[in-house]
Amino acid sequence: MIKTKLQLSSIASGVALGAAGVAMMSTLSGCEQKQEQQAQNKFLVIEQQPNGKYIVVEEMPTDGPSRAIIRERDADGRVTERFMNEDEMKKLAEQEYQKVENGTSETIQDNAGSAGMGLAGTILAVAAGSLLGNMIGNALMNNKNFSRNSTNTNRSAYSRSAAGKAAKSGSSRKSFFGGGSKSSSSSRSSGGFFGG
Repeated sequence: MIKTKLQLSSIASGVALGAAGVAMMSTLSGCEQKQEQQAQNKFLVIEQQPNGKYIVVEEMPTDGPSRAIIRERDADGRVTERFMNEDEMKKLAEQEYQKVENGTSETIQDNAGSAGMGLAGTILAVAAGSLLGNMIGNALMNNKNFSRNSTNTNRSAYSRSAAGKAAKSGSSRKSFFGGGSKSSSSSRSSGGFFGG
């Protein structure tokens, strides 16, 4: 009788521990998915180049609405700055997205973004997810030409930093339990939740 109670207690403890582990894993993965689904609003500084095209020279995430400062050159070559609010940015992005759907946007042309793009194309290339939603942003980034043009148009340090972090995290993925590869007995890979 005591042995049966001990076995049931042991089984109950194992079930409780397993349930706690599953709950923790689902909570962690749920948090990760939620962060991916939220589009980050952006503060941009977009600069007109001598060829009349635009590139992003500064980009920062913001808690407020997306907005931009547009630096343009007048006929004498003087640089003037103007402010663009989220509604104006969204309107330009929507117009450029219509061109994407028609196949006429420079954002999806081969090598279009190497020297910059038009203002609407630049805004769409850099802020599609935050202005039009993640579904549209992700669909656009799956287009090889759009992705390349987006990268070429965005010269901000923030963009380069984010790209570097993505490359590092993608190349050294470890499992939840630390299952990294071990190349020799003297060099150990450690990481993951339990230090593998």
